[in-house]
Amino acid sequence: MLTLAALAGPFAMAQDAGGWYGGANIGQSSATIDDARITSGLLGQGLATSSISDRDRDAGYKLFGGYQFNRNFALEGGWFSLGKFGYSATTLPAGTLNGNIRLDGLNLDAVGILPVTDKLSVLGRVGLTSVHARDQFAATGAARVPYADPNPGRRQTNYKVGAGLMYDFTDALAMRIEAERYRINDAVGNKGHVDLVSVGLVYRFGGKVQAPAPRVVVAEPVAIAAAPVAVAPPPPPLPAPPAKVTFSADSLFDFNQATVKPAGKRALDKFASDLNGTRYDAVKVTGHTDRIGSREYNLKLSTRRAQAVSAYLVASAAIPADKIVAAGVGGAAPVTRAGECKGNRATPQLVACLQPDRRVDVEVSGTR
Repeated sequence: MLTLAALAGPFAMAQDAGGWYGGANIGQSSATIDDARITSGLLGQGLATSSISDRDRDAGYKLFGGYQFNRNFALEGGWFSLGKFGYSATTLPAGTLNGNIRLDGLNLDAVGILPVTDKLSVLGRVGLTSVHARDQFAATGAARVPYADPNPGRRQTNYKVGAGLMYDFTDALAMRIEAERYRINDAVGNKGHVDLVSVGLVYRFGGKVQAPAPRVVVAEPVAIAAAPVAVAPPPPPLPAPPAKVTFSADSLFDFNQATVKPAGKRALDKFASDLNGTRYDAVKVTGHTDRIGSREYNLKLSTRRAQAVSAYLVASAAIPADKIVAAGVGGAAPVTRAGECKGNRATPQLVACLQPDRRVDVEVSGTR
């Protein structure tokens, strides 16, 4: 977990807002059954073991919910079932010993998240578990159950670790592929582990706060001459198109994303309606990020966001594609003053202070 957090540091950026999520995984669990211990126990009864058949695979699944504090860390809890495992031993003199165990419980995990691209992330986790182990033993013939209670049960706290990949289909829906190891103590003193390899879906319940409204820079009007009318005074000139509008990136995109979300589309649709009747000379769309994170990563994200806004305006405002230019500058042109926002780590306070730097500027040159 510490290594993952250290690797994630250079990628930290402004879109560190988190939120609540939930999901479910299903897959295959596998246990290591100690055949040597079983054979030794039967030998203590004066019995030789002629064969042992292990049931060491089963279906496993988990239900979980959590809160992602920022783009690199989440706290997650849930319920899991690792399935049922067992063995059947045949003895000489003739007899059989059967053992079964069912495992389920609760967990609380710290989850580290390392974004690789804007959609793919690497996951690492370490956590505590409260595992309920329920054993069952039965014997026939010369064999006998080696425990006073043939159906013991026990709940014990232990640990688990895991790693995996997560891919975001949309801002709200993602898929996980994970491999986890659960440390297990059964109800009769045996210790071991169970591995679970699973795939599942994650649903995010949305942002923590409503995105701020776009900040509009009012342009000075451009006078447009109107043709004289013989029988009436000339009509007033039409207002010039907005010369420059600044949209908060938080209002257009979810964190670490370059897909315009529904609230952002409504803001761009309103802007497009203000451009009705414009004869365009040029339109420039510039994406900005804050200073948190690597320069290369921020430059790529700001470019993708500028291109997303440009494509949407071409479609919604009928701006000719050859009149619009999109570019990203990363965090090279902040609007916050030097020293105004202190710190370098992506704390909630720093992220909030640098919010004005995360923006998309749209500059329009044209007439009506």
